[in-house]
Amino acid sequence: MTDTHVRPTHSYKREVSAEGGELFRTLGHLWPYIWPSDRRDLKLRVVGAMLLLLLAKLATIAVPFAFKWATDALAGQGTTPPDAWLAWLLAAPILLTIGYGGMRVLMALLTQVRDGLFAKVAMHAVRRLAYITFEHMHRLSLRFHLERKTGGLTRVLERGRNAIETIVRMVILQLAPTIVELALIVVVLLYAFDWRYVAVIVVTVALYMAYTYQATEWRIGIRRRMNESDTDANVKAIDSLLNYETVKYFSAEEREAQRYDHSMERYERASVQAYTSLSVLNAGQAVIFTAGLGTAMVMCAYGIRNGTNTIGDFVMINAMMIQLYQPLNFMGMVYREIKQAVTDIEIMFSILSRKPEIEDKPDARPLTVTQGTIRFEDVAFAYEPERPILKGLSFAVPAGKTVAIVGPSGAGKSTISRLLFRFYDITGGRILIDGQDIRDVTQRSLRQAIGMVPQDTVLFNDTIRYNIRYGRWEATDAEVEEAARLAQIDGFIRQSPRGYDTEVGERGLKLSGGEKQRVAIARTILKEPPILLLDEATSALDSHTEREIQDALERVSENRTTLVIAHRLSTIVGADEIIVLEAGGIVERGTHFQLLARGGLYASMWNRQREAEEAREKLARAGEDDGKPNRDPPPVDEVFPEPEPAAPDRAMDAAE
Repeated sequence: MTDTHVRPTHSYKREVSAEGGELFRTLGHLWPYIWPSDRRDLKLRVVGAMLLLLLAKLATIAVPFAFKWATDALAGQGTTPPDAWLAWLLAAPILLTIGYGGMRVLMALLTQVRDGLFAKVAMHAVRRLAYITFEHMHRLSLRFHLERKTGGLTRVLERGRNAIETIVRMVILQLAPTIVELALIVVVLLYAFDWRYVAVIVVTVALYMAYTYQATEWRIGIRRRMNESDTDANVKAIDSLLNYETVKYFSAEEREAQRYDHSMERYERASVQAYTSLSVLNAGQAVIFTAGLGTAMVMCAYGIRNGTNTIGDFVMINAMMIQLYQPLNFMGMVYREIKQAVTDIEIMFSILSRKPEIEDKPDARPLTVTQGTIRFEDVAFAYEPERPILKGLSFAVPAGKTVAIVGPSGAGKSTISRLLFRFYDITGGRILIDGQDIRDVTQRSLRQAIGMVPQDTVLFNDTIRYNIRYGRWEATDAEVEEAARLAQIDGFIRQSPRGYDTEVGERGLKLSGGEKQRVAIARTILKEPPILLLDEATSALDSHTEREIQDALERVSENRTTLVIAHRLSTIVGADEIIVLEAGGIVERGTHFQLLARGGLYASMWNRQREAEEAREKLARAGEDDGKPNRDPPPVDEVFPEPEPAAPDRAMDAAE
């Protein structure tokens, strides 16, 4: 059976309520996953688990009675059940003792079968909610992911997943059985004793739960501080390990260890407080229950002295109270664990409640690419309203042609690629592909039509084959290898001992920059997109590797509409049109030779890069004998350095 894709329909917000309203809201939203509408098999498991729960509790209640009858038989008082046909059987102490043991075995067996039957229901709920949360994280905007750290998000997902399991299992396997057992014990006490014993039980339970509630509310704040410290330490550890090489470059191991230890120190303090508060909670619960147990047994002792009770009654009330202590203790733990799980799940629910910044329109249709013409019409965009990035930008990339965009840092080059992929929505104008506004088509179809080769290629920590196949998952091994051949990386792969099954390491760090770029090109070739976007794809490579990669890119670009965002002007000499951006607007446009003849900003950048190239060649010749490394010419950003705005995405998110 397939699972219905259920999504939460209410907004989850932190609202600490003395009445535990947040707990009931959480349970209400978890119920569709415990009782899924399209899973009859899981519903039957829930019903079966409830029946076994009732049978197990009936067996539990029968245990003190068997204990009482066996004790009275041993004491010679002969108190047996009123049924005459059972009197001869139950009067024997040995048989009563065996019956007592049998009841305990039956109770344990029914409980374990119930837990095993319900396990599939609980884990199904965990899996579905974890899946929905993970999928929702991918649906959220680039802005959301830029303002959060990966380590923190993975920790939220992990802790939320564990919290879901805790809530589901505690409610069905602990809270419900406890309520049933409490109700049955009250009925038994009324039947076997009198109302005074029930009053003692009710007062004991009321005091126990009131104390548990107050102590747990106090512990919630401690738990939240502990979680925040744990998350902070985890984020610092992941961030430091991901930047292992940078740490080594600057001999910062000790500083990183101190940062991590500082977070762990806060976690240590919060953890000690959590354990101390737990001891206070458990001690108080024990005192309250022991007082209730002592009161009930003293009352029964008076009854034995007066002849209204037997020794079996004394044993029975003791067993009943001890048996009551177990669900009471579980109820305290259940409330405590559920409250803590709700605390853990708060951030996860807040992520689920956050709507994606970019959503398809209700009537959005798939993008139909016939030629691949891209057109920007008077496009305006700003990460922050007071600081516009693009100001009425208009240009076109004709079908099958190559248009390059250059300019100093902060001119808006990379923003254009983000807008084309619709990571953000423009604030003015239109972006069209074959006459279709990209806001009117589905995001999936839009991104399927565009192939991307970025400046910094980040690979999955898997095999080369996996990373190339990511471009088109249904591709055959032969197609993957053909794409690698076209990207000029097939030879390198086959020289590796494991070939296409070679692991690339975290973020592809086992490969060189050129090898990673070739994998990215192969991935894009395999995708076979009608539109190609090259975002400074060779700016981080040395000159020799750059020429090889450029040859591969030119082959990929043939007969495709190609938009190139470039740092090195030598890579775009053959572009059909070059657009020069400055301060969010077009200041020059034309072919390479037209722009050189004009003698403007582009010509100035070209001349500066040529001078840097000649200087590099002189240094290379001079350094051949002393072994000094060569240097590549600086990119446009170094030729005309301008201050890069401080993380516009993050700044805007912080303002929100």
